[in-house]
Amino acid sequence: MAGLNGKVAIVTGAGRLRGIGRGTAVALAKLGADVVVTGTGRDPLSYPPDEKSTGWNDIASTANQVRSYSVSALPLVVDVSNEIHVDDMIKTVMRKYGRIDILVNNAAYKRGPDRVPITELDPETFQRVVDVKVMGGFLCSKAVAQIMIEQGQGGSIVFVSSGSGKIGNSEALAYNAACFAQVGMTQTLAKELGHHGINVNCVCPGAVDTSRVDDIGRGSKWNDIESGIPIRRAGTDDEVGGFIAHLCITDSSWIHGQSINLNGGSIMAP
Repeated sequence: MAGLNGKVAIVTGAGRLRGIGRGTAVALAKLGADVVVTGTGRDPLSYPPDEKSTGWNDIASTANQVRSYSVSALPLVVDVSNEIHVDDMIKTVMRKYGRIDILVNNAAYKRGPDRVPITELDPETFQRVVDVKVMGGFLCSKAVAQIMIEQGQGGSIVFVSSGSGKIGNSEALAYNAACFAQVGMTQTLAKELGHHGINVNCVCPGAVDTSRVDDIGRGSKWNDIESGIPIRRAGTDDEVGGFIAHLCITDSSWIHGQSINLNGGSIMAP
């Protein structure tokens, strides 16, 4: 299997100890890529207990895990929905590495305030959910696509959507809208960028045991979720991250424009 030696990857939303972004960054590093990891600069007081108890330090700790595989890491605080922030990120990456080969659009707004009926959904919350996943994905993809085209060596762009990008759920309007949008963006960009050798795909995870869903707890409600999955367990951040990294290798270049379910069988629709 071809690796990613000499490649440079950007993974957004990669600061959590239990998170798909961290899992993806580490998986890319295992394959030999240098990895840029971004986060929002979370307040340490907001860290979950396991991060506090282990001394986890957001993207700095993710970068340390990446470096443990003898590759380079660059942690950057970035608001992906802010065009100036994204432009500064791209300039910083190009100054350090001189190239970009992989982009993983993983950043998402925090879960919780958006999980209410439409009659209770605050417009500002709706906008923020969409800004991070949709506008952030647009700004990062636009900037990176231009560089990949100029490099003339292809590349890979992966959106991290959700099962909520395949099937609507009650009390999740903003998240559903943003995730469905990412599926559509994937298809459009695949058609636009494919002839440049740039693969564009989307992964749609189901229930993954990360800190993003700590509000559910790990009691009876979580057990009910797992019991509804055909293989009877949630996924892990490393499993999803490993699959994303696999999409970025040359051997996967025939996979293009797809929105792929990763959910233990909980959703089997296309």
